[in-house]
Amino acid sequence: MADVAGVPVSPEVATRIANSIGPAFEGFAAVAGTLPLDLEPASFVMVQLAKGSK
Repeated sequence: MADVAGVPVSPEVATRIANSIGPAFEGFAAVAGTLPLDLEPASFVMVQLAKGSK
């Protein structure tokens, strides 16, 4: 993801990032798919637009 964002990192740094953020995402695993925002913030706008069109 860092490469896609235009911020390439070394494999060692990528491993450190994954090891530090992984537990946070695992903590949300139990409720993934049940939150309006879910784990991917970009979908928030879609959810809000869908609510407004009802």
